[in-house]
Amino acid sequence: MGDPAVANIPIDECGETLVPAPDHFVLSSLKDGHDPFRGRVREGVRTRLLAAQSHLPAGLRICWVEGHRDPRLQEQYFNNYRDRLSSLGRSLGDEDLYLLASRYVSPPNIAPHVSGAAIDLTLCDEDGTELDMGTAVNATPEDSDGARYFGAEVSAQARENRTVLAKILEEVGLVNYPTEWWHWSYGDRYWAMTTGASAAIYGPLAD
Repeated sequence: MGDPAVANIPIDECGETLVPAPDHFVLSSLKDGHDPFRGRVREGVRTRLLAAQSHLPAGLRICWVEGHRDPRLQEQYFNNYRDRLSSLGRSLGDEDLYLLASRYVSPPNIAPHVSGAAIDLTLCDEDGTELDMGTAVNATPEDSDGARYFGAEVSAQARENRTVLAKILEEVGLVNYPTEWWHWSYGDRYWAMTTGASAAIYGPLAD
């Protein structure tokens, strides 16, 4: 995510506000505390999530984990993970360490969550029990042995569930960040690069 090909994409802010998660979406038990602001996304993202939910097989629900993230919290996440990588004894310069860290945690100035464009989610049944997706949401590359990558080798059931998730979200225009099977976005710089749009339509928003 820290690649200049993403960072240099311009932003043509459309001005959409942050709106809350749909009432009938199941909020995941993985949600980090009770923080209503992190249950919000841009209006265009919410509209697409509602459409995606309507395409799911009977008995399944989108399980919302996190939407918008305050820039200060994003900076904390990024710095903590970069420090963790540094503590592992990797012989990397500052630039290489920055790029390696950005594969897992986006730099604050370009993070899709900071713009309200991104949603971390999974699938659950009607009772709110999360489906097998191969790893937990937010599993690190080190802890998951790479299974967090969307295309990683996982069990047949987890692969089927990832495929179902991808199908409904791609149909409504969201794109996946391939190092995180749970991370999907619309309207941010990474979305613009992936789809060939001339600019992002959502820029950073502070809490």
